[in-house]
Amino acid sequence: METLAIGVMSPERMCERIAARIRGAYKPAPGEPKIWFASMQSLAEMLSDENRALLRVIADTKPDSISALAKTTGQKPSELLRILKRMSNCGIVELKRGRNYLRPVAKAVEFRIVIP
Repeated sequence: METLAIGVMSPERMCERIAARIRGAYKPAPGEPKIWFASMQSLAEMLSDENRALLRVIADTKPDSISALAKTTGQKPSELLRILKRMSNCGIVELKRGRNYLRPVAKAVEFRIVIP
């Protein structure tokens, strides 16, 4: 599993950057983060000690479902689903849909933080 690059940039600066990309005035460099947070606080909340421990459990045990992950961690499935959906929205976890289940897959357990 590779290290995932994550960046922190103000919303105003992010809008300027997106506009520059649309105009063709800016092209992201290879290895540049694809996941961005608006503040260090929001990044710290997403990558809290508990959330990073959860990512490690997912990577190590490769659970077949959120229920299986709940049994491994001792947490309630509904609480895990809430956390995993937030992580999925940020691109840190992928929730693969099966017939009657969601299987969590950690995209990374190591991160490189970029603050331009």
